Amino acid sequence: MDLVIFLPLLIVMGAFMFFASRRQKKAMQATADLHDSLQVGDLINTTSGLQATITALSDEYVDLEIAPGVVTTWMKLAVRDRVLDDVEDDVEEPTSEAQWESEMTATEITDRPNTKTDS
Repeated sequence: MDLVIFLPLLIVMGAFMFFASRRQKKAMQATADLHDSLQVGDLINTTSGLQATITALSDEYVDLEIAPGVVTTWMKLAVRDRVLDDVEDDVEEPTSEAQWESEMTATEITDRPNTKTDS
């Protein structure tokens, strides 16, 4: 009888553990794929927040240029992500003054006192 009471609890805990481990495995695989795809010249972020350019690679270490002429050696595990180039979208500029005025919004400033804070 005691087993019947704890069986649903064990099933729920087992399912939670299964799905939690799957999520962790996916994250670990994504990190391993990133480390395998690194190339010289890539702009990366480290786990400590440093942004640098890769100058050399080995199996376990990566040389990062953090300033012009300043190269430091880091473990590959410290690489958090690759910085992707931002592609600027072409924004159409309004051509006529009427279009400018229709797209502009303004806030009117008045000399009325603020009744909530001023006495």
